[in-house]
Amino acid sequence: MAEEKSYKYVIIGGGVAGGYAAREFSNQGLKPGELAIISKEPVPPFERPELTKTYIDLEVNPTLANIYVCAGTGEAKQYPNWYKEKGIDLIVSTEIVKADLASKTLVSDDGKIYKYQTLLIATGSTNIRLSEIGVQGADVKNIFYLREIEDSDELSFAMELYVQRGKAVVIGGGFLGLEISSALRANNHEVTMVFPEPWLIHRFFTAEIASFYEGYCANKGIKIIKGTVATGFSTNSDGEVTEVKLEDGRTLEANIVVAGVGARPVTSLFKGQVEEEKGGIKTDGFFKTSVPDVYALGDVATFPMKMYGGMRRVEHADNARKSAAQAVKAIKAAEEGKKIPDYDYLPYFYSRFFDLSWVFYGDNVGESVLFGDNDPNTSKPKFGTYWVKDGKVVGVFLEGGTQEEHKAIAKVAREQPSVESLEVLSEEGLSFATKFYNTSL
Repeated sequence: MAEEKSYKYVIIGGGVAGGYAAREFSNQGLKPGELAIISKEPVPPFERPELTKTYIDLEVNPTLANIYVCAGTGEAKQYPNWYKEKGIDLIVSTEIVKADLASKTLVSDDGKIYKYQTLLIATGSTNIRLSEIGVQGADVKNIFYLREIEDSDELSFAMELYVQRGKAVVIGGGFLGLEISSALRANNHEVTMVFPEPWLIHRFFTAEIASFYEGYCANKGIKIIKGTVATGFSTNSDGEVTEVKLEDGRTLEANIVVAGVGARPVTSLFKGQVEEEKGGIKTDGFFKTSVPDVYALGDVATFPMKMYGGMRRVEHADNARKSAAQAVKAIKAAEEGKKIPDYDYLPYFYSRFFDLSWVFYGDNVGESVLFGDNDPNTSKPKFGTYWVKDGKVVGVFLEGGTQEEHKAIAKVAREQPSVESLEVLSEEGLSFATKFYNTSL
């Protein structure tokens, strides 16, 4: 007979959302043995964004311990012993292969059965593989994806192996593509980025923002090829990649290929059992799904965006952290017959690479207004963009800002002040945000 365990709470997924949910349960009050985290990963929850930042930097040579949650928020890190001390069962290297939400039963890949009273789905996203978008021969050696610790460790090994003759091709011009290209270049590899869009991070950056980062990368020695895609690969006798074939007929020499062509939420376990919307599991402002006692967090959750109306799914660590806290607070409040406010999320994105660091708050809709100097040859770059819709500032991007300036633009994005004109806003630049922040304290 299969081994069976029962818990009051079960979190499926040991990523950012799962780790921060555990932290909030601990903060709210948790008895030993009430909570289990079941994760297919072999390690405790860690800050996944660091895989393309600190963790991949061979000069820093960090260990996993450097990036355990809650390092991303400056709180104490949750080392493996933390879970033991809190009486949390951290069950790693274990994948849930069947979920019956009606009977509140989970079955793992080793045949064990887990029963729960309340389930938190924190399964995150998985990389889209090149073969899934029609790229031929994408199963050859030395093509890498970054999602798990093992992915990063394998790439680090290849980076060290080819450190004197590394030729890397990064497929994709999004967040991951830009950050990993920078990491590869910083570790003395020749780097070429390839993507089909007209500029970097096309869905988020304006052309003016992108022009700075493209120029900066070019100055660092990164080659950027836009408007085409990879269609196949050449290999040596050992099956290792030697060339990347492009749709426009060109070939690029490569001994390392990193693919960052998107991700999709991991929701297949729950198909047909919960309502879905916009590619994720539909939730309310407390991350409750359509099934009683089942919550969805982070990348997999499509939730009401209170600020802007409508439903959105946000793939970012900031939302993973905050949605986890909101769900646990809602669970504990319901147990006590109390209520908490609906989730009121201000979108927040950030990135850092080389000696650059940018942040964005709000919504990138409406007309964009560039301010500052976006010349990539500037020694200490500092510039930004406002997005204005219906006469109000709804989003702000800032490169090279201070913590106080970040607070100022966050307040602007949250409160959406009116602007006199786009021309005046451009002239005032960052001072518009800092004045608004200081006068409303």
